Amino acid sequence: MEHPLEEAGFSSRFTDPCILVIFGATGDLTARKLFPAIYNLAREGQLPSQFAVVAFARRDKSHDEFRAEMKEAINKHSRVKPIDEALWKSFQEQIFYHKSEFHDEEGYQSLGTFLQELDSQFGTKGNRVFYLSTQPSFFPLICEKLHSSGNIYESDKVTDKWSRVIIEKPFGHDLDSAHSLQNELLQFLSEDQIYRIDHYLGKETVQNLLVFRFANSIFESLWNNRYIDHVQITVGEEIGIGTRGAFWEEAGLLRDILQNHMMQLLSLVAMEPPVSLDANAIRDEKVKVLKALRPFTEEDFKHYIVRGQYGEGFVSGEKVKGYREEDKVDPNSQVETYLALRLFIDNWR
Repeated sequence: MEHPLEEAGFSSRFTDPCILVIFGATGDLTARKLFPAIYNLAREGQLPSQFAVVAFARRDKSHDEFRAEMKEAINKHSRVKPIDEALWKSFQEQIFYHKSEFHDEEGYQSLGTFLQELDSQFGTKGNRVFYLSTQPSFFPLICEKLHSSGNIYESDKVTDKWSRVIIEKPFGHDLDSAHSLQNELLQFLSEDQIYRIDHYLGKETVQNLLVFRFANSIFESLWNNRYIDHVQITVGEEIGIGTRGAFWEEAGLLRDILQNHMMQLLSLVAMEPPVSLDANAIRDEKVKVLKALRPFTEEDFKHYIVRGQYGEGFVSGEKVKGYREEDKVDPNSQVETYLALRLFIDNWR
């Protein structure tokens, strides 16, 4: 049986050989999301046969120490448990660790040398994907160092080698900073080398929303204000911020969750059918939804938006501390960890 996305026009394709370099690889996102996802791609045969992943971070670790940590993380967070020991035995040989500070020129030079060695070992042909799993304030610095060290380069039509940079949200903290960040990145990268990632869009349920809506004539005919009074989108977590105190103080929930994850979900729920399944066509319909959002007046803020912080309490019977008691959090912090808002979409649907 075909996958629903294949029926809707998506098709599988061969993936180019490449090396994935993860910056900030000792952080929470890498352990909870990135390596479990990479492992599952390997388990499902979706990774190229010529592939390696390099962790770039500031802490002092050996290859084997980092591999052991990622094995533990995969066993804890993968959607398929326990880990397949036979697969892991071969897969771990494609995982490496590179120690460097983000500002250290020599670290990027030695990274380039190491990647060339891996090219020879794994046949990855000079193709690079750099995943910036760091605080947004490091994005320009890392891209500058990658560029000056020759680790990122325009696609080469002769050798077919390419390099790309994946940027984790949030992309700036307001409109001006987003424009500023974009202008800085374009000094070192072309637009088609930059991938802005919202990892919520990788969730299977989210990916199936378009098929659920537009490939089903029953739902599509009912998906409007004649039959639906309102839609509630809830993102709820039982965990605290963990080791992300410094990041959270910089971002907050509105910037970390609402203006990206939840706006993407809102767009998928409310958008019109795209003219094709091309990325630009889908993006255009999403933008129309955002443009149709009714602007807030000053009075609306009193009635339609609530901000809050979690305090100490109990989760699943276990005592947990409040946000202001978390590591690297200002004891007088005003950063929100809870947000609720009511939106109105002014279009025919």
